[in-house]
Amino acid sequence: MMSMAAFSPPWNHVLVTGGAGFLGSHLCTRLLDSGVEVDCLDDLSTGRAEKVAHLAGRTGFRFLERDISDLECVEALDGPFDLVLHLAGPASPAAWPDRPVEVLDAASLGTRNALAVADRDGARFLLASSPPVPPDADPVGPHSACAEAVRFSEALVAAHAGAHGSNAGIVRLFTGYGPGMRTDAGGTLAGFIEQALAGRPVTVIGDGSRKHPLCYVDDMVDGVLLVAAGRSVRPVDIGGDEEPTAAEIARLVIDLSGSDSPLTFVDGARDRPAEPRPVTGFAREIFGWLPSVTWQDGLERTIASLRGLPETIPTTAAPGRAGEWWA
Repeated sequence: MMSMAAFSPPWNHVLVTGGAGFLGSHLCTRLLDSGVEVDCLDDLSTGRAEKVAHLAGRTGFRFLERDISDLECVEALDGPFDLVLHLAGPASPAAWPDRPVEVLDAASLGTRNALAVADRDGARFLLASSPPVPPDADPVGPHSACAEAVRFSEALVAAHAGAHGSNAGIVRLFTGYGPGMRTDAGGTLAGFIEQALAGRPVTVIGDGSRKHPLCYVDDMVDGVLLVAAGRSVRPVDIGGDEEPTAAEIARLVIDLSGSDSPLTFVDGARDRPAEPRPVTGFAREIFGWLPSVTWQDGLERTIASLRGLPETIPTTAAPGRAGEWWA
């Protein structure tokens, strides 16, 4: 069993695809702080360059604005790497509601290319995925692209590990939040924060009793790195073990933001499926992972950053040229 208190990254050079996203930027920062060289790859279709702008001048950091789904991208990633963290996939399908082809390309071509880089260098590979998709999900329904992307990318990684003996694993990420999160990409918490900071009514669907497992980004980063340092092929859930209700979250968001927004309730929750809950026993028993930040403390830090108080991720883009830049 390993814990973050005794954790020393066993890698020298890491590739983070989707590294200019919310979680990716925090992973890049943590790895660099630990003395690891990082190549951050992102086509900026959903990621934002400002998320990693604060890393631009740091030794060992390189940013490449490229699409992992393009075959030529593999040649541009010269490495060698000893870890590939593949976040440029269906881990956050809410950000891709009207781009089904891109979703499927990222899950198929993108995952194959990322696996090819890891295989070439003999690197550990870790896919960042989403909560499991119901087996009876309609493959041609309105949200089918995201569901099938999750299913296929996981199946591809498992098949690749079985057929080639690759050191490849899967981490399933549940709702994460923290400084640098987007408030315009959907989700209950993001919606509450956006409404409160704008002074609009904070809208809760249903009676507010629906529960939401939340995981602060620092805890999520811990979990991803602990799983990456192992050799597990079995999918590992990383998510919060606290489940505040929607009403509790909304009230605290309003209070912490200093907003005059009223709390309103609207019909609709009865027809919505329950939010999936992470099963974190495997992460605890095998990897020693345990969330340490309460949802109340995490929200306080998050909203302080979004209100313009001292924050972890700057919001000003660094000057530079498209393509790549590094220290």
